[in-house]
Amino acid sequence: MSKISAAITSVFGYAPEDKLTNQDLEKMVDTNDEWILSRTGIKERRIQKEGATSDMGVKIMEGLLAKRGITPEEIDLVICTTATPDYVFPATANVICDKIGAKNAWGYDLSAACSGFIYGLTTGAQFIQTGMYKKVVIIGIDKMSSIIDYQDRATCIIFGDGGGAVLLEPNEEGLGFQDAILRSDGAGRQYLLMKAGGSAKPASRETVENREHFVYQEGKTVFKFAVTNMAETAAEVMERNNLTADDIAWLVPHQANKRIIDATADRCGVPAEKVMVNIERYGNTTNGTIPLCLWEWESQLKKGDNLILAAFGGGFTWGAVYIKWAY
Repeated sequence: MSKISAAITSVFGYAPEDKLTNQDLEKMVDTNDEWILSRTGIKERRIQKEGATSDMGVKIMEGLLAKRGITPEEIDLVICTTATPDYVFPATANVICDKIGAKNAWGYDLSAACSGFIYGLTTGAQFIQTGMYKKVVIIGIDKMSSIIDYQDRATCIIFGDGGGAVLLEPNEEGLGFQDAILRSDGAGRQYLLMKAGGSAKPASRETVENREHFVYQEGKTVFKFAVTNMAETAAEVMERNNLTADDIAWLVPHQANKRIIDATADRCGVPAEKVMVNIERYGNTTNGTIPLCLWEWESQLKKGDNLILAAFGGGFTWGAVYIKWAY
């Protein structure tokens, strides 16, 4: 009997139509297009003006299932990786399942900031590989505009809304999920977090007045940590699987900052033409960046292609996943 692996059999992405350009931000905070572009690589980001994270998730799920030609009732499990859930509870995964009619699925949210999608992909793969389930959906999606302070020029230039999803199914050809190296260090929480709204600091008039329900980031510290760790785990997962840059078809990095992407590619020895980059059009969609890349590059992917997915997020969380494309 062949060993079962968890393969991606469908991918779909979505970003809202409304754009927030660097020129728009020039009118809102003390910044300019040249400064933003040179430091982040971002020209514009998408903004969801109406609806919740789950509403984007519904569009993504419907597109994903239609491409694969299956019904919502066939889905076993939905893992929604998000930093902007509809509610503290219930889980956004369950809200999405209800809205699309996935009556036979159970689901939960996974919170790991920008690393959430690769955490979720690794987790979902286990349910397939053990033979427990046949169809698992991993959604990476965020409405970051709901937690961004558009008076804070350090963060409002970076983030956007959108995301994507993949369908995992059993594969007996050795394709799909191969390996992952995942890490976290809670000591980094003070540098990238939302200060209020949780049990440590519940919402109050004071927390609202102090604008503590928005993303706070100490940029230099986060940048330094991200450059080192995202790059090192990507290189480590390649070395552990005896892969050279020549063996890699695509590096799929989290779209946080163009300089972090470049540093990761350099550490792995992967040339720019084999690195997926769309940060200039979407900004950092947190959990949404990697599935958005897979969706946009899908037509260029070939069966058997080696892909390295790498991410870094608040908390701190980081890691890399090695997959073989299955179609």
